[in-house]
Amino acid sequence: MATNLVSYMMQFLTPEMVGRIAAPLGLNRGDAQSGVSAGVPALLAAFSGLADKPGGAQSLVNTIKQQSGVLDNFASMVGGANQSSFIERGSSLLTSLLGTHDQAGLTGAVARFSGLGQNRATSLLGMLTPLVMGLIGRHIGARGVDSGSLTSLLASQREQIAQALPAGMGEALDRAGVGTGLESVRAPAAQAARPTASTSPAPGPRPATDTRAARGSTSSSNWVYWAIPLLLLGGLLQYLFGPGPHRQQQAMQQAPTPEVTATNKSVMVDGVDVKNTLGDSMSDVRTSLQGVSDVDTARAALPKLDAAKNQIDRVSGLAGQLTQDQRKTIASVVAPAMPLIDQLSNKVLDMPGVGDVLRPTLDPVKTKLAELAGQSSTVGAGGGRR
Repeated sequence: MATNLVSYMMQFLTPEMVGRIAAPLGLNRGDAQSGVSAGVPALLAAFSGLADKPGGAQSLVNTIKQQSGVLDNFASMVGGANQSSFIERGSSLLTSLLGTHDQAGLTGAVARFSGLGQNRATSLLGMLTPLVMGLIGRHIGARGVDSGSLTSLLASQREQIAQALPAGMGEALDRAGVGTGLESVRAPAAQAARPTASTSPAPGPRPATDTRAARGSTSSSNWVYWAIPLLLLGGLLQYLFGPGPHRQQQAMQQAPTPEVTATNKSVMVDGVDVKNTLGDSMSDVRTSLQGVSDVDTARAALPKLDAAKNQIDRVSGLAGQLTQDQRKTIASVVAPAMPLIDQLSNKVLDMPGVGDVLRPTLDPVKTKLAELAGQSSTVGAGGGRR
């Protein structure tokens, strides 16, 4: 039996297999690999937490036994005629195991740390859930899957799972309320990084001079611990309240703004999550432009760009129904993405013949995004052959 469950699963998810996963989701292979690298340990972490709950291990066992044939058919299911139903079954399976709240928290964390966006993260986890189940069953092998073997396996793998998660993702899952059981792994690691009594010399009689020196050293160092915060506080007060023509403006610029915190909120209009729709559409624009190198690749990228344009047009058509706070949220999502989109757009439009293919799609996209970001459009102001 392999000693690292995450590595065992990643061996199955070869670059070719990741490429097959990427295509139906409209992703390039690099983005799909990021999603898989976050999704696999995240699912294992969630299943580890579920196994600790009453009845949770048996629910997992029952589900794993039902996925015994998925490994043989996975490649044909991904990208095949039944792909949509396969993803839906996987998503329903995950929800039935974790519950709606934990499933949403898990998906949100994967979306954030992989950069895929909520919709693609949902589809990716729908693909990966039955696969991870099947690989767990195969890993346990001839001994047979039961509550004892499954619980023992997941408990033994917690350190490896925690290490495989993207930095900060374990804590994000905890904050989202997704039980992972990894706290017991992270806590000793954090404690090990701190000085402990075991690193101190063994107790024993000390010469009086050493004792006095130690007391003197302690006394002399104590005032430093008090003085440093006081000096910092004094500097802060001087900065905030001291003279300077730009002091208030600088303080306002450094203060947290509503736009930054607002990006954590969904923006629903007429049943459309316009924030996630925009995020996915802008991701499509970026990945499509990154693959353009000549006229032929531009023509190949056009269908995906047209689909993204349609989604952006749809959101733009709903903009009149947005509240002021929602407009700020949308602007805070779009504005940071615009410089890269502009850079990629100008680059491909400067390629011979590419402008004729892509400009009719790209120019309206950039105009609508600039409007949603609350910026004046720079389309036509420079860059790209006409």
